[in-house]
Amino acid sequence: MGVFSALTTAVSGMTAQSYALENISGNIANSRTAGYKRVDTTFADLVPDSALNRQISGSVAAFSQATNSIQGDLNATRIDTNVAINGDGFFVVDQRSSGVGANTQFANQNLYTRRGDFDFDANGYLVNGAGYYLKGQRIDQVTGQLIGTQPEVLQITKDQFPAKATTSIEYSANIPAYPKTNTADSSVPGSELLNAASFTASNPLSTTQGGAGIVVGSEITTFLSQSIPGGSVTVYDSLGKATNVELRWAKTTNASAGPPATVDTWNLFVAENTGATGGATAYRNANIDVTFDATGKMATPAGGSIALPTMTIAGTTISGIQITTNGGNGLTQNGDVSGQIDARSIRQDGYTAGTLDRVSVSAEGQVIGTFSNGQVVALAQIAMARFNADNALKRLDGGAYEETIESGAPIVGLGTSQLVGGSVEQSNTDIADEFSKMIVTQQAYSANTKVISTAQEMLTSVFNIIR
Repeated sequence: MGVFSALTTAVSGMTAQSYALENISGNIANSRTAGYKRVDTTFADLVPDSALNRQISGSVAAFSQATNSIQGDLNATRIDTNVAINGDGFFVVDQRSSGVGANTQFANQNLYTRRGDFDFDANGYLVNGAGYYLKGQRIDQVTGQLIGTQPEVLQITKDQFPAKATTSIEYSANIPAYPKTNTADSSVPGSELLNAASFTASNPLSTTQGGAGIVVGSEITTFLSQSIPGGSVTVYDSLGKATNVELRWAKTTNASAGPPATVDTWNLFVAENTGATGGATAYRNANIDVTFDATGKMATPAGGSIALPTMTIAGTTISGIQITTNGGNGLTQNGDVSGQIDARSIRQDGYTAGTLDRVSVSAEGQVIGTFSNGQVVALAQIAMARFNADNALKRLDGGAYEETIESGAPIVGLGTSQLVGGSVEQSNTDIADEFSKMIVTQQAYSANTKVISTAQEMLTSVFNIIR
């Protein structure tokens, strides 16, 4: 029976090597397939039960060995929606079950893939080259919180991003201790101060001091000569309409020991209509005394915020805007040889409406939208999953995988991995290695055929005995 067993064993060897060649062929064919994981072949000997001194080497069986845990090279594509995983983990994806366009229906099944060549289709779905749709959770653009608890197929539409009215102006500046106004004369004490007596139509110091708190058109020239510019910023109303807010500062009192004792005091004015004439309002006082102590630190208002008055500038009404100075630390009064305000930063929090310009993916898996109004907002969180046994996942067409009992349940999240936007993971197939394995496989297959030829010759000799 030894010769017949040798024939059977040789056939099993040829079958096993054919199986290995099939895997090698598939690996080479998919060497350029994004996200593809090569399939290696392992062999196991099959030994028949026999006495210890009669055991034989036995035949062989071939099995597939997955390499899902081995990462391929990351290739930059410069397509913003392409994304590669640097580390372990899989994208959670779904398949289309029926319908097209706006009527697309999905299988509502979680599948997993490393193929990250996602791009938008006509309906705003992110789909990869194998037809799998990316899943995740949308992010509330106001609160920044995830919407819902379960991942769903992501759809990013180009809806208009709503406008936001300006509510805060972050102001950081140094006000000179001695403002060099047009009327300032170092030989004349107090000539750098705003002189209330110069204004016949109103007292622009503040309403609390009995004045109207405004500068009218006929007083513009006088006011400009006794104040210094504080910078300007564009603000927005609730509809996103922009208007320019021009600030001017005027010093009203100098610090003195008294009696009565005084401190350095300034008033902030906002331009309402710089082209005003006659009794029309040109500048409006914020109606709050801004004072500084002997070290140049802002003393009042205590919170460091200055509320701008409600006014209409160039047809746009602004209201409810606070100038914030970082608790007063952003606004100082120190000596400056220029005698002018050094406005280091003027930033506001409003913006006009905008449309989606581009989408990118962050390292944490957030889909980031950049809008035409300059806003950068997180739109969605990509769903990611990891497995305790990556190589035990069931392979599907298109580089997708399905959960199995052997793989264990998915572990939600990226873990220590990162996503690389604008890149795609390439196949982990090494062509040189596959060619080496192919040569070895070919030689092993040929050797098994030699065993069959030898066994045939031996059997021929047996048959020739009876002749």
